[in-house]
Amino acid sequence: MSTKPVMAALPEKSPTSKLSIALWVVQFVLAAVFAMAGLPKVSASMAEVAQKFPPMAQFPEPLIRFIGISELAGALGLVLPAITRVMPGLVPLAGAGLALVMLLAMGFHASRGEFQALPTNIVLGGLALFVWWGRSRKAPLPSRP
Repeated sequence: MSTKPVMAALPEKSPTSKLSIALWVVQFVLAAVFAMAGLPKVSASMAEVAQKFPPMAQFPEPLIRFIGISELAGALGLVLPAITRVMPGLVPLAGAGLALVMLLAMGFHASRGEFQALPTNIVLGGLALFVWWGRSRKAPLPSRP
């Protein structure tokens, strides 16, 4: 009889699979956040946009619509190529693009003295950069055969 403890043979997750899971979670969270932020800017009236996003009331309508389209495109770019495996190289580009949107938002808020908005911009931008780094360097997604 052996005195060694018997352990169930559970497969251990590799660091790459743990990273991939974390990236999937971040991709879906960011996609939800940016879709919720972008959809009203694209579909709502300017009065509704000004009520929901007061700092944007001073912007011209085409700029607000462009920002909303950018946020929606980034949200879709984080998940659709990843799920379908069609052009998955767009996922890190979407992450980089959303990080740029957050960098521009930080500049806008800082110029207006709205420093309370910066932590949100920094966190979202950092998560977007995480997706860019992870999907371009450490855990890229394969294309559909």
